[in-house]
This record gives sequence, C-alpha cells and structure tokens, in this order.
Amino acid sequence: MADQTIRFGRISGTNKQPEIQKEKIAMTNGNHKNGNGNGKPLDEYTREELLELVKDLKKRKRFGLVWEDKPEDVAVQCKTELPVLEEVSKRVIEKAPDQPTNLIIEGDNYHALSVLNYTHAGKVDVIYIDPPYNTGARDWKYNNNYVDINDTFRHSKWLSMMQKRLVLAKDLLRNNGVLIVMIDDWEYARLQILLDEIFPDKEIVTVVIEHNPKGSPTRHFTYSHEYAIFVLPQNLNVIGKDPTEKEDTRNLRRAGRASSRKERPTMFYPIYVKDGKITRIGTPPDTSFHPKKRNIPEKNGEIAVWPIDDEGQERRWHFGLDSINDHIDRIEVRKNGSGDIQLYVTAMPGRYKTVWRGGEFDAGKYGTSLVRDLLGVEFPYPKSLYATAKCLETVIYERPNALVLDFFAGSGTTGHATLLLNKKYGGNRQFILCTNNENNIADEITYPRIKKVIEGDKAHSDITGLPANVRYFKTAFVPKNEVSDNTRKELVRRSTEMICLRENTFIKKYDNKQYKVYTNGKINTGILFDLESVGDLKEKLDALELPAHIYVFSLSNDDHADDFSDLEVMHTLCPIPESILEVYRRLFA
Repeated sequence: MADQTIRFGRISGTNKQPEIQKEKIAMTNGNHKNGNGNGKPLDEYTREELLELVKDLKKRKRFGLVWEDKPEDVAVQCKTELPVLEEVSKRVIEKAPDQPTNLIIEGDNYHALSVLNYTHAGKVDVIYIDPPYNTGARDWKYNNNYVDINDTFRHSKWLSMMQKRLVLAKDLLRNNGVLIVMIDDWEYARLQILLDEIFPDKEIVTVVIEHNPKGSPTRHFTYSHEYAIFVLPQNLNVIGKDPTEKEDTRNLRRAGRASSRKERPTMFYPIYVKDGKITRIGTPPDTSFHPKKRNIPEKNGEIAVWPIDDEGQERRWHFGLDSINDHIDRIEVRKNGSGDIQLYVTAMPGRYKTVWRGGEFDAGKYGTSLVRDLLGVEFPYPKSLYATAKCLETVIYERPNALVLDFFAGSGTTGHATLLLNKKYGGNRQFILCTNNENNIADEITYPRIKKVIEGDKAHSDITGLPANVRYFKTAFVPKNEVSDNTRKELVRRSTEMICLRENTFIKKYDNKQYKVYTNGKINTGILFDLESVGDLKEKLDALELPAHIYVFSLSNDDHADDFSDLEVMHTLCPIPESILEVYRRLFA
C-alpha cells in the first residue's frame, strides 16, 4: 500500500485520487511519514498507531489547493528579529499642506506588511497588487535566488510567497475594504483557489482586461488579456456605479415588445400624484376595468396616472409592484404640452462590466512608454495608469478620503493613479507603496516617479503636477529577546516612526531622550520613555490644547493611567512595547 505525499495539486473530493500536475506527487515506497518526519512500513504499525494515523488523516484538507510550503528567509528572520521602520528624511516631499501624508516603504513586503499590522490594521480601503506572474522568466526571487521555468517547485514557491503576504494583508482591510489582484493565466487558477481559502467569507469576481491589443502570439492563440480579481465583502455595496456612463431619462411607461397590459397584467396599475409628487402606488384592477384616459382625478385631489400611450393603448409600467418602491426617488412627475401628467424614470448609471476594452488600458502606451517618458529608463511590464485608476475608481470614487495600499509597488503606478483620482474627482485619497530595492527599483523607479508626478512634467502636464505629501521609510530590525529588558527598551527607542505612522502625526514639537511629541494639527502624539519626566510631558501636552494619544514605555502591560489622571487635555494611553509585541506574537508565532 503505497502512500502518496502531495507536493502540489488540487484535492477535489474525499475518496478520490487528487487531481495533480507534473510537479505534484512523490511515492514513499510503502513508508508512511509520521508527525516527526520518520517513517516505517504500514504493516509494522500497531493498532493504536493506525487509529492515530486515521485520526490524523481525517484532520487533513479534503478539498482545496495543496502545495509543499517552502520556508522563506524573510519570514524565518522574524523569529529572531522584529521589523521596525527608519525614516529617510532627505526624501520627504511636502507640496500640499492641507492633505494627508502618503507613504513609501522600502524593504521586503513581508516585513513592511508586518509593521503595517501594527500601524494600519483595519484602516485600508483598497489593497491593489500586481504580483509577479510566475512565467518562468526569472522575474522574481525566492530566498535570494531567481525562480525560473526549470525550478520544479516554482508553483509551490509562488503560492508560499503569496499565501504568507495575503494572510498578513487580510487584517489591514476595513470591513468594507476590497482586495484587487492583477494576474494572468500562468497562476490565475491557483490564485483563485488560494483566495477562496484565505477569504472564505468574501465574494470573488474576475474582470478581464485587454491590456495588450496587439497580443502575444503562441502556438494556438494570441494572448491579449490579463485579469483583475476583486475580493469583495458579502452583502455590502462596495462597487459603485460607473461614473463615465451618462444619466438618461425614459418614460416609465413601457413601449415595444412585451409592453401591453395583456402581456403583463400585474404591471398595469395606477400611480397617484398630488402637487407634483407621487403619494402612493395603487394595485392592478380587475381585467374588466378599463380607464377612459391616462389621468383620472380623485376626490381627495390626487390624480391616478395610468400607463396609457398617446394612441390610447393600455401599456404597462417598467416596474412591478414588488420593485417600484425601490425606485420612487428616481421617478419624475412631468406635464406634457396638453397638461397631462406623465412619469419618467432617471436611468441609473450602469454597473461596471466584467470585460474592459479600450485604448486607455494599453500597458505598452500608458505603462512602458509612460515610465520611459517620465524617467528615461525601461521598466518591465508596468500597468497602464488608466487601468489601475479604473480598478481603484470602482471602489473609491465615492470615498474621498480612502487609503490605498500596494505592497508590490514596482514602478509606482498605484500611487500615481491614486493622485490622479484626487485631481479628477476631488478628495484626499492617500497611498502606501511598499517595494524592495532589487535592482535599485526603489531608488531609480518608484520614488523618482512619484516625485515627478507631484512636481510635474511638462510633456505630461495633464497627469502630473499633482500636489501631495510623501514620507519615505526603510525597514530595519531589532533583535528579538522578549525576556530581556534591554531588548524591550531598544524596540521602544526605535518605534517612533511606527507610532507616527499609526497616528499620522509627523510634525515634531518636542524631541529629547525622555519624551517626544508630534502633531498633525488635529491631535498630538506623545511618546514617554522615562516616567520621571511625566510631569514635563503633561505640561507640554496641556499647553498644546489638543487631544493626545500617549504611548508610555513599560516593562509590563501597565499604561500608568494614575500618572496621567490630572491631564487636562483629552487623551488615551497605550503601553509600549507590549502593544507592538502583541501584534508580532500573533504574526510570528
């Protein structure tokens, strides 16, 4: 009885063989590996061991995606070192005093997402990512080695990489937040199943985008599309109406095919109007009743309006009794030239379609060429600015203060698109871009592009010169030893930037070894390193006369509330580093 160890594949039932591909299965020649990684022939197991084995097998996944999880250096590193942030002050951009601060974080996105779990949990409206497509073209690394088409575990490595980051990103979304993932056919099917597993309570919708009109020919087809997978909260309206679609009005009375009373008798009923407003909805009359005219006055001053056309033919309304009340606000009461009252309905802007075609989605013209024009360098496969903007627009068109996160930021298209939407629709949407500096991408592409988009480019004045503020951070590390007081003190000392990000307070008011105070003009952030200076800190906060969020160094979980009980300004207290360590324990356990 040979045991099968699934390395990569898809389990689609409880008693069936797994459906598997080339990378997928290894035979263990009759040996079963137990929980310790050791094995022996099945006929050498005792009855108790076999019962335990059956119990273990029943716990295993019976439906879904299975792959061999590959250890990743950046994740293993967090077992011994804790990520923090360090600001690069020379890269601050401040061009919009009244707008929020956008962020660029340089470092592995696993570490950046870990920090964001402390600073931005539950605050992100949209996560938009364009991860490597895993084509085998050596366009991404795993544990510092390029993954190419000859790597027999490249799909498992890709899934391991994505799963770790999507799990970290999940808790960053608001309750009505949306995840958008760009992908092509190389990993689409596997990604879909992975998303189903990580987000079991979400609705997942795929939009097909023609991003390469000329296409890439293969033996059988010329590929011209990619996918935008939308992960949406159930039972919430988070995708708005398409603002590019013009509003129109039409007669509420139906015309044309299937428009007669005879064909839809339950949709022939009176709508009562008084003083130019709809007062109530009537019910369908007996089939023997025929109104003599379109408008029939009632004794109480109402007018019963029937769906009768200009030729006197009995028609029907566009809506039945089960739905018309949902559309009352869209119905207009008008009088025609003869004084008759007629009813019109304003057409709702349409829903976004699931196939997007058009020249603005061309990644060559509005991706590759645009980056080359702005920066004078070549960058592989940037997204069309307008395709990214439309993806974001579906969610944040009516969210003027939305926060957008991209943790595969690459050329910075997501940041550019966010600022472009502010220009187009107004508002103060802000972005967080996370990128490593592989091949100097952060230094030579991401940051320079955002800087040029803000400061302006004459050749592209319509899509640049977009005022904004940016702060630039790099990931760094503190050695992990939770039982060491020195480790806790070091983590607190190097957590200032993380706390400022969490509170969105970057203007420094006071800075010394005992405490720091930052503000954004609406709230203050106090960070107290030495309890002996609590009196001085309180005096400073009272003088600033703004609500304060105060972070207090504590070797335990004590926020020292008694020491702040006489503080005059409204305030909240949070012990550090315990509040940070609680997050990291959950992530890195």
